[in-house]
Amino acid sequence: MLQLLKELILDAQEGELFTGTRRHLEVSPVDKKATIIIGVRRCGKSTFLNQVISRLISEGVSRENFLYINFFDDRLAQLNSDGLDKVTEAYFLIYPEKKLQEKIYCFFDEIQVIKGWEAFVDRMLRTENCEVYLSGSSAKLLSKEIATQMRGRALPWELFPFSFSEYLDHFGIKRVFPSTSHDRIRIQKAFGDFNEQGGFPEAIGVDNHIRIKIHQEYVNSILFRDLIERYDISHPRALIDLSRRLLENAASLYTLNGLTDFLHVLGHKVPKNSVAEYLAWFEDAFFLFTIRIFSASYSKSNANPKKIYCIDHALIRSVTSGILVNSGHLLENIVFVALRRRNEALYYYKTSANQEIDFLVQDNQRKLNLIQVCETLANPVTRQREIVALQNAMSELELSEATIVTRNESEQIAGNKGTITLVPVWKFLLDIDQ
Repeated sequence: MLQLLKELILDAQEGELFTGTRRHLEVSPVDKKATIIIGVRRCGKSTFLNQVISRLISEGVSRENFLYINFFDDRLAQLNSDGLDKVTEAYFLIYPEKKLQEKIYCFFDEIQVIKGWEAFVDRMLRTENCEVYLSGSSAKLLSKEIATQMRGRALPWELFPFSFSEYLDHFGIKRVFPSTSHDRIRIQKAFGDFNEQGGFPEAIGVDNHIRIKIHQEYVNSILFRDLIERYDISHPRALIDLSRRLLENAASLYTLNGLTDFLHVLGHKVPKNSVAEYLAWFEDAFFLFTIRIFSASYSKSNANPKKIYCIDHALIRSVTSGILVNSGHLLENIVFVALRRRNEALYYYKTSANQEIDFLVQDNQRKLNLIQVCETLANPVTRQREIVALQNAMSELELSEATIVTRNESEQIAGNKGTITLVPVWKFLLDIDQ
């Protein structure tokens, strides 16, 4: 095993790094804490680790100071937690002069396949001069259990599928604010492609039927490998049917009672508390996300219906019939993911007149921002409804600004309650990803 590990370490140091499209996530390592890249399957976590390695090399770190192991390598199938110490032993057999004298940069991909990996990483952080980076596709590295498993010695960073800005970078399209009609038309066309293809790197630029099969395989892996197998779910068909129900109703309200009743109609005798667990597990795997109504009372916020969104809008189209999913809801899902990527404090809002605002965002300075999503305000009735709802919300929250994200429309609407800005979705996405 030692000889194999030495070969793997040297091969990784000498091999070509696939860095793909540069991601906009900027991680900041903290001394004596492992940097963990978490996110949904196939969003590019391993490639991101290569980008970190490439950046460190450009900053002058010697390739000899990198210890990279992909634990999903079939040649390591017999390695267990007791044998993890052989990893560092193999490295220092190659470079004995570096032990405690130079910083070693450890990149452990798919380490979750080794039971008991947490103790090994914890000990490395305490006893070696090292920086440790981890990533993996299992829910064991996606879950909030990291906090307890690593006893405060881990700092997780979330990686999502491509944002629209990253999508433009992938195709070499200039993403500064367009100064000419040619630039604007090119970006609008790119957004049409992004709207169709989504942000999963592997599913971009392939034929439509191949992309659908890729997306369906992703969902099956999440449901069966990350959830059903991991939690030994006794009603797997119920979880699958629930996921389909939620995907077909993305950007819509749901209640626990309603979802439980739906499963009962299908013949699944699943209690409400199990449905609540399923929802939590969906979110833990970065697959489906829930937001609550904005309220100063947590009990009121929790008791009200919640809204559901998916990690990728194109995934919804690929795994549902499309009958219940409308383009307005997919547009709202795109906006949700862009907001969630930057800020976890996301809610929806209801005015005292029961008018719903899609998003109320609270930034790090606790400033509130109202965002409504509507494909078009060309219809006078729709325009009046959306503007009045936002004006009422602005008045109740004492805000002077609000935003309506549209498919293609731009406008400033000034009123006695403040200013409402209509912005096309492609510009909105570029503006928040600066």
